[in-house]
Amino acid sequence: MLTKATRLRKHADYQRVYGSARKQFAKQMSYFFSLRATTGADGKPLRVADPMSPRVGLTVGKVMGKAVDRNRIKRRMREAVRRNLGLLPQSVDVVLHPRRSVMELEFAALDREVAGVFRTVERLVRREQRQREPAEVESSIHILPPGSKAL
Repeated sequence: MLTKATRLRKHADYQRVYGSARKQFAKQMSYFFSLRATTGADGKPLRVADPMSPRVGLTVGKVMGKAVDRNRIKRRMREAVRRNLGLLPQSVDVVLHPRRSVMELEFAALDREVAGVFRTVERLVRREQRQREPAEVESSIHILPPGSKAL
């Protein structure tokens, strides 16, 4: 079972992930992901149960079938997420939106699919962080005029 610290639980969190990310596609599901900010829009630190753990949310709409079918999809997805949660980098939020075919999919294949999605998210997060670093390094470099000494 996923703990409260590893689940997206609030509507605002889902909306933040949807708003800050492009829709990505895997074979059996689509997904969104977003790095979690440490501070809010007002500059105050956000209150998150565990700021260093990844959080995952599932969305299974009524178009996926009756409640029995949707609940079965969610149970299978939660188990696959629980088994592969360690692949996600810290402080990232992911929303998974499975297709109806997940219900008939063999669990081992679903597990591999979730692992692949999480590896892709991890790779994209690393790339995004590397792109941010040069800008931070450049802003901290100060060129001194000739003859002056650094303190």
